[in-house]
Amino acid sequence: MKILVTGFDPFGGEKINPAIESVKRLPDCILNAEIIKLEIPTVCHKSLKVIDEAIVKYAPDVILSVGQAGGRSDITVERVGINIDDCRIPDNEGNQIIDEPIYPDGPAAYFVNLPIKAMVRQIQEAKIPASISNTAGTFVCNHVTYGVRHLIETKYKGKRSGFIHIPYLPEQVVDKKDKPSMSLEMIVKALEAAIEAIIQYPEDIKVTGGATH
Repeated sequence: MKILVTGFDPFGGEKINPAIESVKRLPDCILNAEIIKLEIPTVCHKSLKVIDEAIVKYAPDVILSVGQAGGRSDITVERVGINIDDCRIPDNEGNQIIDEPIYPDGPAAYFVNLPIKAMVRQIQEAKIPASISNTAGTFVCNHVTYGVRHLIETKYKGKRSGFIHIPYLPEQVVDKKDKPSMSLEMIVKALEAAIEAIIQYPEDIKVTGGATH
């Protein structure tokens, strides 16, 4: 098995992005699966172009993308991507797309096709807080969550993809009052646990992961 793991470059005025920093520190092999690491730009459409080119080059079985969710306190495994860009801030090339579909010919949403509940359980068993998230936002993280699923449905049938959001690093919240953070070591451990679940569970487990709001 080959797993392509992507992480974004810094954005929004930050000097570091825990996404690419944690991805770079993953081992090259997990449970006999080859781990291919890729930095992607925090730029609408260009991010998907870079991933598309990597799918052609490496032919991965799974594409797992990782992004920073400043303000979240745990590792959040995304359930769904929606077909909308509504950027609160400009991306790294100054684009600020508002209320436009990612793919005009695409459906309203895609559920990811990874074992998200098994991933959360595996992370929790590693003694790291984790949960299911039902919104990936409307910025580049959602753009990639939705966009990679659309690429799979239209060009790369049979592949699987999903998205994990991670908290700030401690050094990022020194000047951000009351913002949670997580150490890079713990984030890397969580990603390894999630990837192990992807490898071990072709189908998801049936446990509750819902929310009331």
